Amino acid sequence: MSVIVQVSPLPHFSGLEMPKYQTAASAGLDLPAAVEDNAPVILQPGEWQLIPTGLAIALPDGYEAQIRPRSGLAAKKGISIVNSPGTVDADYRGEVKVNLINHGSEPFEIRRGERIAQMVVAPVTQIEWAPVARLSETERGTGGFGSTGV
Repeated sequence: MSVIVQVSPLPHFSGLEMPKYQTAASAGLDLPAAVEDNAPVILQPGEWQLIPTGLAIALPDGYEAQIRPRSGLAAKKGISIVNSPGTVDADYRGEVKVNLINHGSEPFEIRRGERIAQMVVAPVTQIEWAPVARLSETERGTGGFGSTGV
């Protein structure tokens, strides 16, 4: 199923390749870093920073864009996203930025055009609250963190 998402490349996106699915079955598009060519961003261990993508989008109502870490960067370098997954709401029209964090032990250099995150567009379900005096019973009940075993 295809969903039409309007995209507005910003001036600092110029010369970068539009995000695309890397395989036919990919769920996410890889987002590029739209940092200056001669000024890569260095993330020190434990440091996080908003990295521009140079793209603004208009999602259709009823959809969100989830901004997720790239598994390869996470596994090899310890690079992740502070608020993972980040959410881009359908009514947001500003630049999509990625809040990258370096969980690794070495500084990480972010160069122009480097694929820094992935974006998954997904349907959104909004709820209506139904206040009740008592919730239905389940086998688990109120058992929380770790209550179902290791």
